[in-house]
Amino acid sequence: MNGRSMKILTGNSNRPLAEAISAYLNLPLVNASVRRFSDMEVFVEINENVRGEDVFIVQPTSFPTNDNLMELLVSIDALKRGSARRITAVIPYYGYARQDRKSGPRTPISAKLVANLITTAGADRVLTVDLHAGQIQGFFDIPTDNLFAAPVLTKDIKERFGTGNNLCIVSPDVGGVVRARAFAKRLDADLAIVDKRRERAGVSEVMNIIGDVAGKRCILVDDIVDSAGTLCNAAVALKEQGALSVAAYVTHGVLSGGAVARVSASPLESLVITDSIQATEAVRVSQTVRQLTIAPLLAEAMARISEEKSVSSLFD
Repeated sequence: MNGRSMKILTGNSNRPLAEAISAYLNLPLVNASVRRFSDMEVFVEINENVRGEDVFIVQPTSFPTNDNLMELLVSIDALKRGSARRITAVIPYYGYARQDRKSGPRTPISAKLVANLITTAGADRVLTVDLHAGQIQGFFDIPTDNLFAAPVLTKDIKERFGTGNNLCIVSPDVGGVVRARAFAKRLDADLAIVDKRRERAGVSEVMNIIGDVAGKRCILVDDIVDSAGTLCNAAVALKEQGALSVAAYVTHGVLSGGAVARVSASPLESLVITDSIQATEAVRVSQTVRQLTIAPLLAEAMARISEEKSVSSLFD
């Protein structure tokens, strides 16, 4: 892969993921300095020639979201002023994605604002994974590829649980039914839904289970786990309905505050997340939370974009 005119730059958000992608493609990371002034202003300096190059910036906009977003924007500007031929923002986790609509009067659509910022900064295209809402692709006026972590997650489920026989895929809310159905189809498993009523942001109340989960090995699937309140409440409700065991597979492990401790104290046997967000110390030492890598998935997509090949064929 060395002959291609392609370069990979990373910010400070998830350097291990960028290094794994770099190793997979056998391409060294761009020599760059992404640092802070004493007042915490972001400064980016590219220390090698990028003129006419196809450059990919790997930078999930996870916590601290605003700092990492600013690093991404400043990096794009530095590359644009360095005459890079094409700049692709690789954002495995797209921060602000949950603000994808007006949830009430006088509230922002921040996911659209972030899309505008990335486009205005000079990105030519975006590569991301499991957007919270598919319509966010439409917020960009540049090509946007939304990869799915499902192949990585279902492979692990098959290895650990097998397929079919008393396996039940559970959506933790009505909004995730399409995702859960896709998992259930891949695994030849049953489908159940947790009917949940959220009284206020970050606090969820489980109401009832739609579907038969008695005697089943239940697997909750979702795109984002933040406080883990929803997952833990769902696990309790599933066990009360007679579920044999409950595990969870989630693409983006935000896991803020005491989320990891909450998961460990819950009926969840395991929580499996991807490395779209760099693992915190709490995640690394947890006996319950496990990370799968999406580096090969992202690397393959980046190589195909660079070579002008089909990205959708990754999922055929």
